[in-house]
Amino acid sequence: QVQLVESGGGLVQAGGSLRLSCAASGRTFSGNCMGWFRQAPGKKREFVAAITWGGDRTYYSDSVKGRFTISRDDAKNTVYLQMNSLKPEDTAVYYCAAGVAKVSCSYYESSGHLAGQYNYWGQGTQVTVSS
Repeated sequence: QVQLVESGGGLVQAGGSLRLSCAASGRTFSGNCMGWFRQAPGKKREFVAAITWGGDRTYYSDSVKGRFTISRDDAKNTVYLQMNSLKPEDTAVYYCAAGVAKVSCSYYESSGHLAGQYNYWGQGTQVTVSS
């Protein structure tokens, strides 16, 4: 059974930092584009960041560029999202997602990293940033 399990969410003050982790089990995702998405109450799920297999290229939404860093450790089958300089508007449930095997992140980039293109999803972890 394939599972993606996020952890590391919580409550933090504006300007603070959090590090999210996404542990995969049931299969290896070393050949998949891995992404982070978020969904705030009443809003659509939106793309945050993605990373290629091998970790040599990363992609970010404009709203988090320069503040968030995505990374992966394929030996541990884990993806991370380091979030710095957090703002209240970053408050959301954050989801880890895996794309289709052997489909590059650049393909998803060309279509705007639509949530429906990603195959596997975690259950989400809540991030709340207080002002």
